[in-house]
Amino acid sequence: MYAFTRPNDTRTQNFAKQQGATWAGGSDEQPPELLDAAIIFAAAGELVTQALKALDRDGTVVCAGIHMTDIPSFPYDDLYWEHKIRSVANLTRQDGHEWLALAREVPIRTSITNYPLEQAEQALSDLRAGRFEGTAVLVP
Repeated sequence: MYAFTRPNDTRTQNFAKQQGATWAGGSDEQPPELLDAAIIFAAAGELVTQALKALDRDGTVVCAGIHMTDIPSFPYDDLYWEHKIRSVANLTRQDGHEWLALAREVPIRTSITNYPLEQAEQALSDLRAGRFEGTAVLVP
């Protein structure tokens, strides 16, 4: 697994490596080898065009956010070799089952910071300020 962060964000890149990433670099960098797939969690449409350039033949870019800014125009060559772009709305139940099966085989490590639901504003503030790594979870 390779992880991409904001350019020059060495703190987050180191965190990704601690979580099991083989390589971590900025979104402006190319990975050490071509990718089978790229999952974009950021809401930045311009990352789609960058991810397409990092794909191997028959590779897929998955836009995993509920919302994303517009994807800029890009040359047809970036779609060549059967590259695909999918959104989470287009993933099937079978895709989910296959992902969960794969997740059991890969050493996925998580980092979770729990907040009571009534501290949602604090969780957002901590997220913006970089006070924790990983994911914030609101607990009702």
